Amino acid sequence: MALGLLLTACANTSTVDKDSQITQDWSVQRLYKEAHGELMHHNYTRAEKLYEILQARFPYGAYAEQAQLDTAYAYYKDNENDKALVAIEQFQRLYPKHTNMDYALYLKALIQLNEDKSFVSKLAKQDWSDRDPKANREAYLTFAELVERFPNSKYVTDAREKMQKLLNALAGHELSVARYYMKRGAWLAAAGRAQTIISQYQNTPNVEEALAIMISAYEKLNEQKLSDDAKRVLAQNFPNSPYLQKSWHNQDEIPWWRYWK
Repeated sequence: MALGLLLTACANTSTVDKDSQITQDWSVQRLYKEAHGELMHHNYTRAEKLYEILQARFPYGAYAEQAQLDTAYAYYKDNENDKALVAIEQFQRLYPKHTNMDYALYLKALIQLNEDKSFVSKLAKQDWSDRDPKANREAYLTFAELVERFPNSKYVTDAREKMQKLLNALAGHELSVARYYMKRGAWLAAAGRAQTIISQYQNTPNVEEALAIMISAYEKLNEQKLSDDAKRVLAQNFPNSPYLQKSWHNQDEIPWWRYWK
């Protein structure tokens, strides 16, 4: 194993040295053109090496600035999200007033979102509420920064759509936890999670069921007044809700692709 790692390291070093030798007489324009060409042809590892050489030799100027941003994109497409995030944050520190800062924020949010685009994920119709809520919150805040700072950016429309989807996901996560507490008989904890949905995620599809959970949880806790208050709010906002006729019960179905849970 040690020998294999050593040989791999030597091979990578050899490749970098070879690139350095081949490009030693190239101008910054040619280096950028070659790197960008590799990027467009999805040769991300090669693009990363050329961008690295460019920034080492020509650390100042428009080409170096754009190379930093392109490197982040190359890492992102190459599924090197940690490296991509470091590159984006370095770009933000070095060039806080860059004309492409709106794109930098958009790319940063996509990296934080880290959406699984694999075939299996698409087949299973991955639900964002199943993801790490911390990553969802970070992506949401970055999209929000983009919308606030650059309201006329061409990326704002998609950012707003993803923000709503992220809100739905965060609310969905809270709802899943509330269902879990109801299943375990932790009525107060369930009511608390449902209340979080009501107060923080009002414009999501989960509010109706959250109110129903509050009604049921408070009944279990013999807090009839609180239960009646939640039912009154449910009736005002969802007059045709089935939960007005029949009390809440756990309908959290497990998809076939998560049978092991």
